[in-house]
Amino acid sequence: MSVYAEGIVVLLCVNAIAAMGVSLLTGFTGIFSLGHAGYMAVGAYMAAILTLRYEFHFIVAILLGGVLAAIIAYVIGVPTLKLIGDYYAIASIGLGEAIRLILENGGTITRGARGFPGIPPYTTLAVAFCFFIIMAFFMFNLINGRFGRAFKACRDDYIAASLLGYNTAKYRILSLVLSAFYCGISGALLAGFLSFIQPIMFDMMKSTELTSIVVFGGLGSMTGTLISVVIITLITELFRPISQYRMLIYGAILVIVMVIRPEGIMGQYEFGRKLGKTLKEKFLGNHFSKEGGKS
Repeated sequence: MSVYAEGIVVLLCVNAIAAMGVSLLTGFTGIFSLGHAGYMAVGAYMAAILTLRYEFHFIVAILLGGVLAAIIAYVIGVPTLKLIGDYYAIASIGLGEAIRLILENGGTITRGARGFPGIPPYTTLAVAFCFFIIMAFFMFNLINGRFGRAFKACRDDYIAASLLGYNTAKYRILSLVLSAFYCGISGALLAGFLSFIQPIMFDMMKSTELTSIVVFGGLGSMTGTLISVVIITLITELFRPISQYRMLIYGAILVIVMVIRPEGIMGQYEFGRKLGKTLKEKFLGNHFSKEGGKS
């Protein structure tokens, strides 16, 4: 595999981890956020500072970047998740921009708007792929288990879920913390891949891109989110030579898909489950029809 192709695969893994985090919060818990790039920035700067200045092992630095993002999300989420619907989305924009501005004015700690250079290039193809596989395995088990059902109940009708005995406040905060952890890990991996980060890389445009990936793939479908990551990342890279028209093409594709299929690529279906259900129905249908014919 060429160096360029390896870079594309690494970028796919990094984007997929962040998108899974946003999908958990937006697609499965029903909380729209437009500030998750801020949590990516926290993870990126934490890992950069620990590896470059304090010589931490990169795996420890990556995990601590995710943990710090989760802690900040918890501290922010307790008061802000009392907001419902569009109000939280508006608040999340301010929170994401506040994190970016703090990093821009961080002085010698973050090096401000000039950026943070010299980060050890620890994010290789193997590292990014291993993190993606482990985190995807955990995420799919989470959404298909008890917590996943609770998140979906909060999304569909949090009042009815509360009446059924779900602690909706706890599940909403848990979803935010986990999604921030995933974005923090993604940001830390991105820092090791690029070896240079700037606060402007984690602006509102990046947050909007993550949310659009989730909507494009289908709210409530983690498989759709991963498919969307592949499509959008490849579109961004393929049209890089005509960068002045790249965002126009990107926006046009999003609009076309939303018009043709408003629920997203996969809707609320997961690929494996839908395929298994189809094969099972086909097999059992043929089996019962043959048994009926024999009788």
